[in-house]
Amino acid sequence: MLLGVRHHGPGSARAVRAALEAAAPRVVLIEGPPEADALVPLAADKDMRPPVALLAHVTDEPGHSAFWPLAEFSPEWVAIQWALEHGVTARFIDLPAAHTLARGTEETDPGPGEDPGPAGDPGGAGRPDAAAVRIDPLAVLAETAGHDDPERWWEDVVEHRAGAARDPFAPFAVLEEAMGSLREAYGVGGHDRDLVREAYMRLQIRAAQREFGDDVAVVCGAWHVPALRRRATVGADRALLKGLPRAKVQLTWVPWTHRRLSRVSGYGAGVDSPGWYGHLFSAPDRPVERWMTKVARLLRDEDRGVSSAHVIEAVRLAGTLAAMRGRPLPGLGETTDAVRAVMCEGSDVPLELVHDRLVVGEVLGEVPESAPAVPLQRDLAQSQRRLRLKPEALEREIELDLRKETDAARSTLLHRLRLLGIAWGEPAASRGSTGTFRETWRLRWEPELSVRVAEAGVWGTTVLAAATAKAESDAVGAPALAEVTALAERCLLAGLPDALPVVMRVLADRAALDADVGHLAQALPALVRSLRYGDVRGTDTRALAGVAAGLAERVFVGLPPACAALDGDAAEEMRGHVDAVHGAVGLLGEATVGDAGSGGVRGRWHSVLGVLAVRDTVPGVVRGRAVRLLLDEGELAQEEAARLMGLVLSPGTEPADAAAWIEGFVGGGSGGGMLLVHDERLLALVDAWLTGVPAEAFTDVLPLLRRTFSAYETGVRRTLGELVRRGPAPRTHAEVTGSGSGMPGFAPDLDTGRADAVLPLLSLLLGLGDPAGTEDDPGGGTGAAAGTDTRNDLARVAP
Repeated sequence: MLLGVRHHGPGSARAVRAALEAAAPRVVLIEGPPEADALVPLAADKDMRPPVALLAHVTDEPGHSAFWPLAEFSPEWVAIQWALEHGVTARFIDLPAAHTLARGTEETDPGPGEDPGPAGDPGGAGRPDAAAVRIDPLAVLAETAGHDDPERWWEDVVEHRAGAARDPFAPFAVLEEAMGSLREAYGVGGHDRDLVREAYMRLQIRAAQREFGDDVAVVCGAWHVPALRRRATVGADRALLKGLPRAKVQLTWVPWTHRRLSRVSGYGAGVDSPGWYGHLFSAPDRPVERWMTKVARLLRDEDRGVSSAHVIEAVRLAGTLAAMRGRPLPGLGETTDAVRAVMCEGSDVPLELVHDRLVVGEVLGEVPESAPAVPLQRDLAQSQRRLRLKPEALEREIELDLRKETDAARSTLLHRLRLLGIAWGEPAASRGSTGTFRETWRLRWEPELSVRVAEAGVWGTTVLAAATAKAESDAVGAPALAEVTALAERCLLAGLPDALPVVMRVLADRAALDADVGHLAQALPALVRSLRYGDVRGTDTRALAGVAAGLAERVFVGLPPACAALDGDAAEEMRGHVDAVHGAVGLLGEATVGDAGSGGVRGRWHSVLGVLAVRDTVPGVVRGRAVRLLLDEGELAQEEAARLMGLVLSPGTEPADAAAWIEGFVGGGSGGGMLLVHDERLLALVDAWLTGVPAEAFTDVLPLLRRTFSAYETGVRRTLGELVRRGPAPRTHAEVTGSGSGMPGFAPDLDTGRADAVLPLLSLLLGLGDPAGTEDDPGGGTGAAAGTDTRNDLARVAP
């Protein structure tokens, strides 16, 4: 008895159960790797909850793996459950995973997550691509018949109209006939490996028939049924299997998710709506009414007003749409249209939530502890239970207070896993306190992480041992100094005291040999940040202090020469290095470099900034940044900063260099906008310089200035615009002849002269004509009156 199915199809699953109940076979053969036969009894464990997957990986190369996912609505899972419930033998009969993984991927079906692509039309109009037919033949048949949902097509055309209630085998006979026609037209669809797989399956069927007689049921993809029905000699089948490569593999059950079922898997076809299919399979009756109730509950939980009347109207609309479209029952398309129109008021925004939470779903399966697992996986599972960090498919955010023992242990575990390449958690920006004692993580468990755990098992049998070995190996093989310092920081975060000495030794060696100031500047911040974690985490960071101080001294000595003769891109990069070193120096605190009279790290750094601020060979963006940092640190008086800006913005300086200086001084998200708002002398200097830039140089400096000022917040830009609109206040005789402090600021009222200067250009842009009038236009005004009239016109025209 051959039962051809669509993998992950609820209609196929119900039909398989009905056929097995009617036939009562003595053995059930299922498409899947035969090495998993010993794992079949685990499917009856009370702690086993689909979706799950069979994971096969090469023993010596865990990253080389394959999955066979199963959901509660998968026909294969239903067949396994029926066999276990009735005490019937269940076996897998597909090509062994030992051969599949040994052959590599060049001739295999698309693996998990790989997209086979849409059906093409290489054979003529309306002719689907052969590969698409092979990947999901039922979907091609449904599309040919004008249906967008293969499962709904199966129910409408096969189950509802083939007398399935009277003859449970009728749907499979109809489907076999359709598959036979497709196989005649497309052969194997370009997948020659199918011939080998089908030869192995035929051999396994013969073996089962010799053992159990004719009471054999085979559950496999519908595509294979015609080939399994075809009579072939044993010798021919064995010839196809001769010489196949073989690898040593291990198999186990791993949790899976509905979201991953929507991707192409080891069974070929993925499904776009696993949550919807699960509902169809589990709903005992009135599936549309129950579905609309689920949708209403979800939307109510999101504070949307959905009443019982909405549910009733949505059910009626879905039924009406099904009748208009000639379908026996509403499908996903009809229910979605009804939900959009009635419950979402035509909006696709809440509909996306319904699709994500219900149509696809975030269900994560579970496997029992007795399932085979690598030692690292067992240690991780114990840590998860001890720390109450349950893996979940739905992304969630957690806040950790490192002053608490449990939260600190959670943080350590997550950092160790990240170091091992197991990205269960990702650090996120905290919305509350920004202290170093608090961390925010986003957690989401993906099925692929089971493979990452298996891969990481080569480093050790526990998370701590594996992370330590991995860190030591990464330190030795790191190509850049900055990567070693980042690794030192990660070792502290992950609590790896045994790995830290190795990392520090490599760090000291690399720092001594690296003469590139840029590399040293990149390495210093991560190293200095690591010093902060000794307080909260209780980690001994004394070994880092000496290396950090020596690294900082090398940066101080080499930075001024390294800033000479740089082009624009190199100057921007160096400005970033200066900012990074400045932040690192602030964290270093009072650690002393050199002799006691040198002022410590801060004093040495301020001296370096003073050199950068006045050296002509240093690019303007770096000089401006140095002045700004000294001003913020209180090491430079505001009058001196204004004097330096005045020198840079003098007519003797190239406009491009002056614009770069301004970018360094008030650009880069450094709060320069607020500085200009509160210090009108500096704004007046910038304003006076900008109005005096020659026309031929203005187009060159404009992009840099736009980049500088566009980074300011809207309110800051508005305030600066109001100040500039008023213009500088007239200077008194005392301010001109005395030793005042420079530009006095901006006037309280609008400078009409400055405003009139832009009127001709605005009038031209808005099509208002010449604002000053001409001799041929006696009605045109001149002077202030004309300017006033034009300003009034602009006020009426401008938005």
